[in-house]
Amino acid sequence: MGGRSALRRVGRGVLIAVILVWSAFPIYWALNTSFTTLNGAQAVPAHFLPSPFTVHNYRTLLNQTSGGVGSQFWRSFLNAAIEAGLATVLTVAIALFAAYAFARLEFRGKRIILVAVLATLLLPVYATLIPLYRIMSSVHLVNTYLGIILVYTSGFLPLAIWIMYNYFASVPRELEEAAFVDGATPVMALWRVMIPVSMPGIAATSIIVFLMGWAQFIFPLVLSSDLATQPVTVVVAALYGQRIVPFTLLNAIGVLAAALPGIIALVLNRYIVQGVMAGSIK
Repeated sequence: MGGRSALRRVGRGVLIAVILVWSAFPIYWALNTSFTTLNGAQAVPAHFLPSPFTVHNYRTLLNQTSGGVGSQFWRSFLNAAIEAGLATVLTVAIALFAAYAFARLEFRGKRIILVAVLATLLLPVYATLIPLYRIMSSVHLVNTYLGIILVYTSGFLPLAIWIMYNYFASVPRELEEAAFVDGATPVMALWRVMIPVSMPGIAATSIIVFLMGWAQFIFPLVLSSDLATQPVTVVVAALYGQRIVPFTLLNAIGVLAAALPGIIALVLNRYIVQGVMAGSIK
């Protein structure tokens, strides 16, 4: 029995190691390539450490010459932060009220409406792409921050509502009832009771929505043809098609583009886990 248990542990450890290598190796190789020259990156056999080591690619990105690669990258980086950040604020604000209504209030058709909202998660992206573009074009919101933010919000809202709904449903009703005894309205109970005790869920929802917004590609690609509003995902893909940009520089761009969401995921990982899991534990 002890031998089987030890064998199971060894097998689990090997499987975890394989998954870690499979997941982390592309990140390592991008870092390795970004810190070497083009000749070094093309060397045969490949160098598993940067040889020669250089920070030239990152210096190029720090060069803010108008129209240069560095200028394009940092402008798109700022665009991604603005669009994902504002979409997160708007999505979470709406999801708070919607999730509280579904979790606590009683009204006709509540279950049907909730199911209908969640069913939109099953729609493929391409099914809504053309209608959304035509709507945004008709109201002159193509190539604008507002248009991209509204599209992000409409896409992220069902998931945000679902996460917050599960979290609100796990909060004991006695807390709200005590507030109602003191004369609080449902909105006051939400603001004074539910939001303070649900901060882990709100934090988890905010982080997940922001990361989803940062990773968007297809919608901003269609809705934005101007560098003034294009996020970093679209600009990186555009630079990839330019032969004048060496792939060592492209790897440096990719590393910096992935740095912000990567740091957020690593630093705030426990809030994501706590917030998502809390709604499943009653």
